[in-house]
Amino acid sequence: MSEPAVIGRCPICTAQLRVARLECGSCGTRLEGSFSLGRSHSLSADQLEFLEAFIRPRGDFKDVERELGISCPTVRSRLDAVIRALGYQTEVEPDREAEAERRKELLRQLTEGRIGPDDAAALVEGRT
Repeated sequence: MSEPAVIGRCPICTAQLRVARLECGSCGTRLEGSFSLGRSHSLSADQLEFLEAFIRPRGDFKDVERELGISCPTVRSRLDAVIRALGYQTEVEPDREAEAERRKELLRQLTEGRIGPDDAAALVEGRT
């Protein structure tokens, strides 16, 4: 029977737990102090499960999509969440909703004749 896994978060307040004592199962040596559990213990059970599913196919998004039955954007989103939980920065993706609204506004201005096609194209492509 395998030993239970160490939890990384307090079940009461969800703060990061610290290790107070380490013991060697072979020779009985004990170390006492305040030790960090490490970055991986900041992941939730779902995040660890996703990470294992991501690592098995060596990060191939298509294989992860198939195994978990999720879309490519969902794979990317879950991977970004794991990266952030490990304490790293992720690429900032543009706010898609704000971008869609900006494009609608440009189309409205174009249809109302307030801007010309060349100006609209330049604005969409970010040339101005």
